[in-house]
Amino acid sequence: MQAARSTPDSLAEAAFGIVRASDPLEKVRRAQDAAIAWHQGRLSLGLRSSGSGMPDRPGRPGRPVLLPPREMPRRSAGGEKGRIALLHSIAHIELNAVDMTWDLIGRFAHEAMPAAFFDDWVQVGLEEAKHFDLLQQRLAELGGGYGDLPAHDGLWQSAQATNHDLTARLAVVPLVLEARGLDVTPAMIDNLTRAADHRSAAI
Repeated sequence: MQAARSTPDSLAEAAFGIVRASDPLEKVRRAQDAAIAWHQGRLSLGLRSSGSGMPDRPGRPGRPVLLPPREMPRRSAGGEKGRIALLHSIAHIELNAVDMTWDLIGRFAHEAMPAAFFDDWVQVGLEEAKHFDLLQQRLAELGGGYGDLPAHDGLWQSAQATNHDLTARLAVVPLVLEARGLDVTPAMIDNLTRAADHRSAAI
């Protein structure tokens, strides 16, 4: 039986709970709850003098095993195993995106930014959670699951390197990492479509 979650009083507190949660599905649920509460005006921003109260590392399940990028095994090139490996890799990216987005919100809640800035990032945090949820459901449909394969920790390392500066975080995460993802997405969709995996392509 799962323990009841306490209701946060502020967006910063909600962000802390999302990043700290070790169960990925709890992260998804918390992100959904926080986004609804924020957009309904039920949360204050929760201004603090700094973002030092955010976790240094996000909560993570026991799996996947996290390896240095150079030690990651090569993904299978084709077939169902290859598609599962691809979807697992994307799911790991999306889980990191959940944590990086909500870490940005909580860590920089003290910055003098317009309310629309936080509105937009809360929406991003909700969408990243939705993306992860869709991918983990698709992995289950294919007989797999998030955590079945190793993954690397490079994305969170980028977040750690920009903990001190909102401008640096905005430069690295949406303008570099997210842009790279957008660059490779059309080719991934084409590959999945050619494999007749239209469900994965649609996700």
